[in-house]
Amino acid sequence: MGYRVAVVGATGNVGREMLDILAERKFPADEVVALASSRSIGTEVSFGDKVLKCKNLEHHDFSTTDICLMSAGGEVSKEWSPKIGAAGCVVIDNSSAFRMHQDVPLIVPEVNADAVAGFTKMNIIANPNCSTAQLVVALKPLHDVATIKRVVVATYQSVSGAGKDAMDELFSQTRAVFVSDTMEVKKFPKRIAFNLIPQIDVFMEDGYTKEEWKMMAETKKILDPKIKLTATCVRVPVFVSHSEAVNVEFERPISAEDAKNILREAPGCLLIDKHEPGGYITPHEAAGEDATYISRVREDATVENGLSFWCVSDNLRKGAALNAIQIAEVLVNRKLIAPKQIAA
Repeated sequence: MGYRVAVVGATGNVGREMLDILAERKFPADEVVALASSRSIGTEVSFGDKVLKCKNLEHHDFSTTDICLMSAGGEVSKEWSPKIGAAGCVVIDNSSAFRMHQDVPLIVPEVNADAVAGFTKMNIIANPNCSTAQLVVALKPLHDVATIKRVVVATYQSVSGAGKDAMDELFSQTRAVFVSDTMEVKKFPKRIAFNLIPQIDVFMEDGYTKEEWKMMAETKKILDPKIKLTATCVRVPVFVSHSEAVNVEFERPISAEDAKNILREAPGCLLIDKHEPGGYITPHEAAGEDATYISRVREDATVENGLSFWCVSDNLRKGAALNAIQIAEVLVNRKLIAPKQIAA
């Protein structure tokens, strides 16, 4: 008997990706339900070769559902995830609402799958921030070998991380440049077309943005609380895939060649690193792919035991939807949940 799965926020970028990936990976579901807010009732979304009509989140009976993939934003999650969990359905939440909650595991399956077992306290599992997910996939195998002391990362984050309206804004602003039309700035604090914006999320008292804080705090929770990390998060005029320039200082020596050999074998990683024009991965090439791509691995001679590398991943997939479904697969494969027996 298969599982019953609900996707909340099914009309959004990540919700649609979740439905695609459930079908692609042949997740053992007997039933998949698309849920959304009242204004989206009846909207059609694709699920493999089927079309699902969105139903109202408020009217769904979660006591008959096994897994809820939640991708409707932090406020919806804060209201609904505890209710859904209390109904006996496991919530895998893509928002930041519960990531740092002590009773909620924050999971990247390639990094800390064993921590999934802690879900029983609230029936909620958190997906990390998209930029954190790809970073820790790349850092974990290196940390296991040489122990990371400090990470300095600059991100180059695509507009899809801010939702469909943000993608539409990049498209319309780009068009406006070429046809000399009026430039409308709504979603971002400044124009994004042919520009970079060194702010993602709100500013905090110390001058960091909340996005930067998330990377620092989540990396510690997922990987190791002793790691020191500083981040600068930048929005770039790219539709899909986040890129990161990463500098790492280790406790023990590790050469670039050693690091490459480790990363070649690491789960979720794909090394593309040739010292020639084009011998690296770009956001365009990573879009639609599952891997965390790593290029430009080199030693940093300015610090002891230092490495730098370039890291790219599809933020809608590994950064969100794919990671959530991988978590669901861990629950199923480790027999941590069983399909509910529903009376006829």
